[in-house]
Amino acid sequence: QVQLVESGGGSVHSGGSLRLTCAASGYTDRRVCMGWFRQAPGKEREGVARIDSDGSTTYADSVKGRFTISLDNAKNTLYLQMNSLKPEDTAMYYCAASAPYYYFIRGYKCPNEYSYWGQGTQVTVSS
Repeated sequence: QVQLVESGGGSVHSGGSLRLTCAASGYTDRRVCMGWFRQAPGKEREGVARIDSDGSTTYADSVKGRFTISLDNAKNTLYLQMNSLKPEDTAMYYCAASAPYYYFIRGYKCPNEYSYWGQGTQVTVSS
């Protein structure tokens, strides 16, 4: 069973930076496609960033140029570097992972859906 644990959240002033970490486990000899989501109180969960099997990344328009997603396969760890934070970035941030796949399969494409989720880490940005 894939397990995801986020960390790195906190409270910062507008313009500050945070680096979120998602430690993944439970998929020996395999890899997972991963992404970050966030949900503010009273709002729907939204995708923030994702990284595909070929290393390509996709970002929500609201965070482009400010956030950077990266994946260290050797450590099974996903990161989200968040710079120039704004109050509207305030939310619970969740790490997500797809069903594991064997990484030696060339040309593998990540699915659009995620099967596993972390417990979340709170990010609060004040004015």
